[in-house]
Amino acid sequence: MDFTYLIIIGGIALFSWLVSARLKSKFAHYSKIHLRNGMSGAEIAEKMLTDNGIYDVKVISTPGQLTDHYNPINKTVNLSEAVYNQRNAAAAAVAAHECGHAVQHAQAYSWLTMRSRMVPLVNISSSMSQWLIMGGLILGFAVKTSIGFYVAVAGLILMAIATTFSFITLPVEYDASNRALAWLKNKNMLSQQEFAGAEDSLKWAARTYVVAALGALASLLYWAFRILGSRD
Repeated sequence: MDFTYLIIIGGIALFSWLVSARLKSKFAHYSKIHLRNGMSGAEIAEKMLTDNGIYDVKVISTPGQLTDHYNPINKTVNLSEAVYNQRNAAAAAVAAHECGHAVQHAQAYSWLTMRSRMVPLVNISSSMSQWLIMGGLILGFAVKTSIGFYVAVAGLILMAIATTFSFITLPVEYDASNRALAWLKNKNMLSQQEFAGAEDSLKWAARTYVVAALGALASLLYWAFRILGSRD
């Protein structure tokens, strides 16, 4: 089981690296396709929000690369410095995608609502699950009592919550991209070449979430076999 797990995890890690490298390559390429309308990522974001009747969300710049996100708590679309200022197909794609989350929030999109409600619990489960699992297994081996097993199972449950969160994230991200692309197309914001670049950028960005979800599931199944198998 351990060898099989290492092969699976190794495969997922390799695939994750390839997808991440490809994503960075795509963004670098499409960053060279300058928009005919001359709009920056921040301006595109502000227009998409306005077109969707959203006036209580601010578009702000945040440090880093690929650090773009929507914060539903303070209602801000946070764009990385490059996306906020640049005027290219990649910046347009990211800006519109993050605004897609703002539209989801405004329309009470069910998957986003569910995901947001899970965030506090996931913050706890992500940090504690491994400790409980390892501690439970060590305790069970050292003391030879069922207490360690139940501690490990508690950690497994927390890990399952985090894994579920990863899969709930998928429809949220894909829907945000679909909303972004539909708006960009319907409003004729981009030329055919620019739109193709934006679409391809978001496609590769979405794949990073798929890889993360598969990795989380593989880890969950591995520890489930280890923990539950220890009772045999």
